[in-house]
Amino acid sequence: MAHGAGTEHGHGAERGSDHGAGHGHGHGAGHGHSHGHADIDWAVMAPVLEQNAEVTAPVYREVAAWLRDLRAARAGGNPAADGGPADGDPSLIVDAGSGPGVVTCLFAEVFPKAQVIAADPEEALLARTVERAARLGLADRVRTHRAELPDGLGELPPADLVWAARSVHHVGDQVAALTALADRLAPGGTLAILEGGLAPRSLPRDFGIGRPGLQARLDAANEEWFARMRADLPGAKEAREDWAELLTAAGLRHVATRSFLVDLPAPLEDAARDHIVTTFGRYRDLAADAENPILDPDDRATLDRLLDPQDPESLHRRTDLFLLTAHTVHVAVREA
Repeated sequence: MAHGAGTEHGHGAERGSDHGAGHGHGHGAGHGHSHGHADIDWAVMAPVLEQNAEVTAPVYREVAAWLRDLRAARAGGNPAADGGPADGDPSLIVDAGSGPGVVTCLFAEVFPKAQVIAADPEEALLARTVERAARLGLADRVRTHRAELPDGLGELPPADLVWAARSVHHVGDQVAALTALADRLAPGGTLAILEGGLAPRSLPRDFGIGRPGLQARLDAANEEWFARMRADLPGAKEAREDWAELLTAAGLRHVATRSFLVDLPAPLEDAARDHIVTTFGRYRDLAADAENPILDPDDRATLDRLLDPQDPESLHRRTDLFLLTAHTVHVAVREA
């Protein structure tokens, strides 16, 4: 399991949406060095991943605040009225699959008493994290740890909070992955995973070119890609995606699940538009597999037009482009 939540690494479009999550590599974009990752130049990809994560950073700030409040309630305290530290704030946080560190640094801001460790196998992404932390004045509380995940986390001290976004589903045995993450928790610690949600929408059902309903067909293609990806993982085991049940099987007590809405209406700012262009580019890559094409020729032609900067109907020029999706976070605790 490599890069996780939320910055969309890689070459598939993220099932359940990976729009800007703190890091996630997107399906096929993600985790470990199989599935086409060995040839990715992460130094080149890092700025793109960082921009993608920043698009929905406000949602991750909501997630962090919610986690703070959950921990405060379990500790018997009350969330601070001014949004500051509350009883139960973590002292050590691990961002498992941190990518370029957008969410890592965001957690350091939301939890001002915490030391935060960005854990990722890619040196170029960790370097980006170090630069970002220094720029934000967080260098004294943010450090990096290079390791394949989740097993490489065994070298770290027990954490009060482990965050893993869209990384568990890139491990063949998801219960084993969750168990490894749970083992990194201090007694009473919290594991928060981002898995599932709702697929993104960025265009009207009928946007004037091609056959209406393109994004629904992209969803179906992405699900087919995801099923293939899961089946090809080493040690792949089928598991019903009941995350509360899977967390319980990993020895934790599930305490909460909540979805967070990403709602960026048209007209979009440039960063959000670029993020959507990147996502549709991955859809096009996914559809371009000549040996096993997923989309029909008409839909592939529509994607080509949407990605052509010179086409007046392209994503680069459209005024009706928006971003609507939902990220779902599941939280469990290790009993003290």
